[in-house]
Amino acid sequence: MSPEFVSTRSRLDKLGVKPGAKVAIVGVDDPDFLKELRQRTSDITRGRPRGQCDLVFLSADTRTDLRRINQVKSWIEPNGAVWVVRPKGGRSELRDTDVIQAGLDAGLVDNKIASFSDTHGAMRLVYRLKDRPR
Repeated sequence: MSPEFVSTRSRLDKLGVKPGAKVAIVGVDDPDFLKELRQRTSDITRGRPRGQCDLVFLSADTRTDLRRINQVKSWIEPNGAVWVVRPKGGRSELRDTDVIQAGLDAGLVDNKIASFSDTHGAMRLVYRLKDRPR
């Protein structure tokens, strides 16, 4: 990729983590990410949050892991998102289409893909506008 196409936006900006955001982490074990996150917000929960949150970062390595999308979607605000973080390329049995289908099965649609790290990618799943809980 030529230098003029390299983004200068931070990982958290690409992932839509706003200052003070309520974030839940499920299975994501990336010390650099957690350090960056703590610099942006102090409202971080490992596992189920007490109330609704803005973003859930869900680690998925297998199709079975994708079943958790249905559970964690209830944790997000109506305009929140679930980021499914998975190994890139040949490192994973999961394909983009697996994540997309699991999202659809849970009533969510994919609307963004981002590089999470050198080894992992992330796909954002959200409620369709017409399907957002009241």
